[in-house]
Amino acid sequence: MAKKKILVVEDEASIRSFIVINLERAGYEVCEAESGEDALELLRHEQGVGVALLDLMLPGIDGFELCRRIRSGGSKIGIIMLTARTQEVDRVTGLMTGADDYVTKPFSPTELIARIDALYRRLGDVVSEDTSSLRSGPFLLNTRNRTLDKDGKRVRLTQVEYTIMQYFLENPDRAISREDMLSAVWGSSNMSELKIVDVNIRRLRIKIEDNPADPKYIRTVWGYGYKWSD
Repeated sequence: MAKKKILVVEDEASIRSFIVINLERAGYEVCEAESGEDALELLRHEQGVGVALLDLMLPGIDGFELCRRIRSGGSKIGIIMLTARTQEVDRVTGLMTGADDYVTKPFSPTELIARIDALYRRLGDVVSEDTSSLRSGPFLLNTRNRTLDKDGKRVRLTQVEYTIMQYFLENPDRAISREDMLSAVWGSSNMSELKIVDVNIRRLRIKIEDNPADPKYIRTVWGYGYKWSD
C-alpha cells in the first residue's frame, strides 16, 4: 500500500525538519517547500498529495494567498494552517480562504499527527452503493464521488464543507450543537475552538444559500448550533 503523502510548506528549516521527521516516523511520505511559489510548482507536478500543511508567514506568497490559489484551482486536498499568531482574525481569515483546520505554534507532534489523521479519514471515507446519494430541496449530494449539486449545477466544496453538508442532510430538521458538529466533522479528539464550526458554516452559506445574510437552509439555533431545513 502506498504511503499517504503530505506537503509541508514552511520557510524555517529547523521547524520544517522537525515536522518532516515526525511525519515520516508516523508513516507518511513527505514532500517539502520553503515558499508559496515552490509549493504551487510542486503541486503542479507531484501526484498524490492528500494534505498540505501551510505556514501562515511565508516569504512572497503568504499562507492565506497560497490557500486561495490552491482552492481556486479546484483542489480538494486537505489544508491545515500552521500559525504562530493567536489573534482570532488570522484563524478566521485562514478558514475563510479554504483551510480545513489550523494548528497554533508551538504544537506537539502528537497533536499535529492527530489532526492530519482525522483529515485523511475524511478524505478517504467510503460509503456503500445503497446510500450513494442524499437529496434535500434543490440539493443532490453524491456520497460516492463526494460532490454536491444545486439545481443541477455543481457546487465546489472543500472536504470539510462536504462533510458538513453530509452531516446536515443525514440529520434534517435536527438542532445540532456546535460541539456535536466539531466532533462529527473534525474528530472527537480535536481540541479546536468552536469558532472553527461557525467560520466553516459561514463559508458554506456563501456557497449554497441564495442570500447568505438571510439563510434558508442552514438555520442558526441561537445559543446552541445549527439546523438544516429544506
